[in-house]
Amino acid sequence: MSSTPKRDGITRHIFVTGGVVSSLGKGIAAASLGRLLINMGYRVRIQKLDPYLNVDPGTMNPFQHGEVYVTDDGAETDLDLGHYERFLGVPCSKNSTVTSGKIYQSVIQKERAGKYNGGTVQVVPHVTDEIKATIRSLGGPEVDIVISEVGGTVGDIEGLPFMEAVRQMRHEVGRDNVVFIHLVYIPYIKAAGEIKTKPAQHSVQKLREIGIVPDFLMCRAEKTLSKSVKEKLALFCNVDQDKVIDLPDVPNTIYEVPQVLEKQSVHDLVCKRLGLPVRECDMKAWDLMVHHIRKPKDTVTIAMVGKYIDHQDAYKSVTESVDHAAYSHLLKANIVRIESESLEKDEHWQDKLKNVDGILVPGGFGKRGFEGKLRAIRYARETGLPYLGLCLGMQAACIEFARNVLNLPEANSTEMNEKTPDPLIVVMDSQKDIVAAGNLGGTMRLGNYPCTLPKKSSKTAKLYGGADVVQERHRHRYEFNNAYRAQFEAAGMLFTGLYIPDATKPEASLVEIVELKNHPFFLATQAHPEFKSSPVQPHPLFRGFLGAAYKHKTMAGDGDGDAATAAEG
Repeated sequence: MSSTPKRDGITRHIFVTGGVVSSLGKGIAAASLGRLLINMGYRVRIQKLDPYLNVDPGTMNPFQHGEVYVTDDGAETDLDLGHYERFLGVPCSKNSTVTSGKIYQSVIQKERAGKYNGGTVQVVPHVTDEIKATIRSLGGPEVDIVISEVGGTVGDIEGLPFMEAVRQMRHEVGRDNVVFIHLVYIPYIKAAGEIKTKPAQHSVQKLREIGIVPDFLMCRAEKTLSKSVKEKLALFCNVDQDKVIDLPDVPNTIYEVPQVLEKQSVHDLVCKRLGLPVRECDMKAWDLMVHHIRKPKDTVTIAMVGKYIDHQDAYKSVTESVDHAAYSHLLKANIVRIESESLEKDEHWQDKLKNVDGILVPGGFGKRGFEGKLRAIRYARETGLPYLGLCLGMQAACIEFARNVLNLPEANSTEMNEKTPDPLIVVMDSQKDIVAAGNLGGTMRLGNYPCTLPKKSSKTAKLYGGADVVQERHRHRYEFNNAYRAQFEAAGMLFTGLYIPDATKPEASLVEIVELKNHPFFLATQAHPEFKSSPVQPHPLFRGFLGAAYKHKTMAGDGDGDAATAAEG
């Protein structure tokens, strides 16, 4: 990577807005641009401005919102922050996520505390000032560029305060220090055989009514735009023709988007517009990673058994982490999504698991489909199929082991059954008062915590490279009941990761990672390692799991020896 440029102490701002329709990929576009700027040696921070009134996504249904992403400092955020971290390789924070609910909550708290000296509190200036303060919070002398993605589409009523705030930013930090990028949809009308620019024109017109004139137009389309279409967009949207950027669907992976932008020199044009030196953009590592994605040597099939399978984004970080690990083994992951309830209702449920190379149970809440997860875990344990459990997937693995190995048939989590005679999984001591009060928002054990790895000969320690302590992110209220630890260890379940809050009281440590002795790969963690994986640096637990799954496949006689060697390396 190029050396770090000399900084002038000014933080520049890039605002990414969207028009025509939602779900166009503003987050991917923003993160891809950020990747290019980082590869030029610039220090970049990124955030999401979301107009909905929820304070955060923590209590929102995954069917509506997708996964809840968790940052190091314990913020429950929109899934776009996962894209940001995976693309940029830079940790996000609570200041990287802003919702209308969070803004209004802060404004009302200040009003109640008399911070406005009895003045009338209004959307302008009080709400917009609060929004601008959160945008500036990511900047500073050591930050060159802050990228802010504005959620929703231009014209949304709830998004107007955010649009007004970012409009004001250009005047407050200087016109030359702000870039507006507008992402639009360019539909292809199959019956007419034509690409239509009118929706984009209307979107830009609406943006200009608000007082924002875009510097760049990023055009999402199924096909590459012709020169004449770009000329038309430039003319009627009042954008320089070289700043009409083509963003067609990429054939293989979203990680090709930075390459698409690089070919059009978007990073160079943005730097020129912001008065920053145009520097070499080092794409060697990124290009190599994409090459591995495009040309896998073999495939590996992973069954993901969960509760929200029908929603594509409910387990976004998990599926991405599986893919990252597969890339590192020169493999393509075929992820088979299995609704856990179906394993409870189908008489021939084993047939759904017969042709997979590994089973993964992700995190979740509630009893629906829980018994189906236990069936899948038992199948993996008894057949020697590689298994990886995440959060609830660890708790379920322990419950299955207690029922079917320790002969505790009614063992359960008190989340599923408060009256279980063998409460194997219980509410954490720090969570009991919170649960009793019914205060659910942002109150779980959240964010980064250290995990001690006491058993150096374990698979866990080897996967982590022999580290003594690792840091992982969490999002849970329940924990393993230490009263059962001796029984588990005597039966072959090892506790290979522990959170030890007080070294003088080891008996109060929390179980973080378990693995099964004498099994090819049976490992589960209370943490969410999927929040720390990236395409150029896959998480070691996922990498180990994918390697074991591929080894299982090749030992079954399905695959070539060369790829198996690559998978084990």
